[in-house]
Amino acid sequence: MEQKDLVRIRDLAKEQMEIAQSEQMKQLKKDWTALNNCQDARPMIVVETATFAQEIIPPLMQCQTEEGRALEYTLLSNIVNHKLFGDDSFVNDFFPVSYDYTMIPFQLEVKKEYSEGVGHHFIPQIFDLEEDSDKIQPSSILLTDKQITHKKIDDINALIGDILPAKLTGKSLYAVPTQNIVHLMSMEDMYVAMYDTPDEFKAMMDQMASDYSRLFDLLEKNGYLLPTVYSEGLGQGTYCFTTDLPDHNVQSSKDIWGFMDSQETAGISPQMYEEFIFPYYKKVSDRYGLLSYGCCEPVDPIWENCISKLENLRRVSISPWCNEEYMGEQLRGKKVVYHRKPSPNFLGVGSSLDEDGLRKHIQKTLQAAKGCTLEFTQRDVYTVNHDIDKVRRYVEIIREESSKF
Repeated sequence: MEQKDLVRIRDLAKEQMEIAQSEQMKQLKKDWTALNNCQDARPMIVVETATFAQEIIPPLMQCQTEEGRALEYTLLSNIVNHKLFGDDSFVNDFFPVSYDYTMIPFQLEVKKEYSEGVGHHFIPQIFDLEEDSDKIQPSSILLTDKQITHKKIDDINALIGDILPAKLTGKSLYAVPTQNIVHLMSMEDMYVAMYDTPDEFKAMMDQMASDYSRLFDLLEKNGYLLPTVYSEGLGQGTYCFTTDLPDHNVQSSKDIWGFMDSQETAGISPQMYEEFIFPYYKKVSDRYGLLSYGCCEPVDPIWENCISKLENLRRVSISPWCNEEYMGEQLRGKKVVYHRKPSPNFLGVGSSLDEDGLRKHIQKTLQAAKGCTLEFTQRDVYTVNHDIDKVRRYVEIIREESSKF
């Protein structure tokens, strides 16, 4: 790395450390912990920037070398939300590095083709479960060599360790069986298979659930699981902060957070979800200590007979397609976070912010979630028209409306 790049990297590390050691971060740690413990907590707000980072981060970059730019991008990503948008994103006083692993569902590498922009298509490899039953094999699992992870820590510490030390951290578990299947089998074929070959479909789901259990067993056996009670990410733009899980001596997956969703089954009936999907999701989610469930799919149709029966459920996604009022009634007074994902249209569509429309949108949520533990995560925004002030104002409005409740 060139000297100019190293100076830039070290300056960013210093800036991150200064933010991390601020009184605001100390308070945010308390606030996030209270939220995830479902104690008396204010609504927390996070804008997930990954989908529009190309408009925010590259203009701030100064490094010239490939190595410098990679680290610069990460360090900028750590602080831009705090500096530019003023949301409740947390800034660490260390550089987190985690053990990694790979699972290849049914030993079939996912194949994609891309259009211009962000559009892409998954190329099906499974079509008819009777004819393709031989393709449903136990998934391949590869644990990344721990030495690679520790070398990465050493390499980062050689550059900035005296300012912002790299540290081995845990990460939440992540399981999305129906997404794995749709990446290998078209959604239409998946839906038809439930009708035409129900036994084969259930066998496929059971294989997927067994593969995740086998993965968790391997992570436990090889010491790859570490605590998830701090700023570790939780699959959908939020954090793991809690005192309800062990902060040391993790023995099994029951000691950490896990995430699941099933966006791909939004088009089937609640009865079909209950029969064809839920038993296998429960088999996986029962392995977690605490569960965060859902993404863009509406959970209200499957709440009563399925999701509400998950005993370790601590957070549930209330997407733009969800019945907010119904879910507010169901979660009121319960130890489950009402994780609201507002419509991305306010930030992602148009060059100006519809402030009146946004206020009404947020007021509706606040009214529906009375008596619930509430957080807002804005996701799925792919452009903000390069307008940083639009994002900051968006956060301000949510905070203003929340303060009235």
